[in-house]
Amino acid sequence: MKSIRNDHEVARDLAGETGQLLLRLRARHGFDEPEVLRTLGDRTSHELLFSALGRLRPSDAVLSEEGVDDQARLNARRVWIIDPLDGTREFAEPGRTDWAVHVALWENGELVAGAVALPAQGSTLSTVDPPWLPEERPSDQRLRITASRTRAPEFVQRMATQMGAEVVPMGSAGAKICAVLLGVADIYVHAGGQYEWDSAAPVAVARAAGLHVSRLDGSELSYNEADPRLPDILVSRPELSGMLLASIRDGADLDNAGPHAGG
Repeated sequence: MKSIRNDHEVARDLAGETGQLLLRLRARHGFDEPEVLRTLGDRTSHELLFSALGRLRPSDAVLSEEGVDDQARLNARRVWIIDPLDGTREFAEPGRTDWAVHVALWENGELVAGAVALPAQGSTLSTVDPPWLPEERPSDQRLRITASRTRAPEFVQRMATQMGAEVVPMGSAGAKICAVLLGVADIYVHAGGQYEWDSAAPVAVARAAGLHVSRLDGSELSYNEADPRLPDILVSRPELSGMLLASIRDGADLDNAGPHAGG
């Protein structure tokens, strides 16, 4: 950690270090007791990040999936929003690479730095050096929508059918958003309910790289709120956003329960 110079590097280096810890834990423990592995992964990754941030940024607040939500963060100027192990289910399944470590910094109302480590994929995407978006996709290439393996909204399949798109199920929200960043997918959409730590870091990187990021109604995502729930999200290549928001709006009009019904 001696090379750390700014918040972007703090996010990148801590996400990467935590990811390596999780890889070692996975290799040492094996997959025979998945519940034990999940618990160990959540706890040890949280402890590393919480301790490191306390040492490196002692005056900042922290909001973590695995920590107690100290409401003093609401009066803080700077808040680190972390998901020490996003995709805990996938982490404890052999062969799966769709799990991640999220580290983001919120400051004065905005996400200003972030990193997503994909340890099993051997990469970390961050605002230190945001990835270049792949060149504009060919118009005749089938759209790919990445959605939750276990809680994909029902309207996603309707969207896919309407657009002739392929649905690509994945685990971690960070892995799904990074799939769009890397050109593996074109769209990530979710309406089954999430929390700020599920998306803060990947959203910071996605915005820095030039992706469209919003709520399903097109409004801005807000972080460090009193209630950390964030019900829905859309991430896509920028040239697709207008068409997608219109499709979501039309789908909601046809569904009496609205887009949140998918769960």
